Amino acid sequence: RSGRADPGRGGAVIDQGIAEKSGVGLGDEVEIMGRTFEVVGLSGGTTSLTNSIAFIDSDDFSELRGDPGVVSFLLVRVAPGASPPVVARRIESEVDGVTVQTRQEFAAQERRVVRDMSTDLVRIMNAVGFLIGLAVMGLTVYTATLLRRGEYGVMKALGARNRDLYASVVVQALVSVGLGLAVGVGFTLVLSALVPRLASNLGLAVSLASVAKAAVASVVFAGAAALLPIRQMRDLDPAMVFRGK
Repeated sequence: RSGRADPGRGGAVIDQGIAEKSGVGLGDEVEIMGRTFEVVGLSGGTTSLTNSIAFIDSDDFSELRGDPGVVSFLLVRVAPGASPPVVARRIESEVDGVTVQTRQEFAAQERRVVRDMSTDLVRIMNAVGFLIGLAVMGLTVYTATLLRRGEYGVMKALGARNRDLYASVVVQALVSVGLGLAVGVGFTLVLSALVPRLASNLGLAVSLASVAKAAVASVVFAGAAALLPIRQMRDLDPAMVFRGK
């Protein structure tokens, strides 16, 4: 995000959020694996719940490991106009014993590693929270439908047919879901902007796919909850409603 992208000998590029949290800036010194490095650049999106990533020169890293000549991976900058997949295949064909990946392939592999290591519990917690939210929403719609029995009785006394009542129930449920979804998405977007400022090692990402999944599930659950009292709507006697029964 700022400073140099190439750390060079004796330099380090660290995450900007970690730097702000630690009170470190460009030109300051940090200790990595027992050795002091000068902060020459700040990166973004290189931190997680458990750790952060610092970039140093490959020669410095070899000296720190005590095993010069051995590296995990190298980053290759492709010349302007060149095709990364073509360059990757060419390197792989000319250099023995290496696996060459494009940026997208490498990112996908790292995401799989992180997912396999630590996200199972998070996904279970997300699923439980999602189901609880759907249950609460369904119960709210169901209860709201029953509480309006008197209004539906008046509509039936005025000549409304059963299918008119069903349509009214479903429309009210969909309107409630739409308003609730809009408020929920807005609240989530606000949190996604605030959380990184309050906790630099934690970020929230809101994807269109997750919003669509929540919207579809909410509509299905709300529609089912609204139609559960359908038998009561069908057998509703306006006279009994007016008597308060």
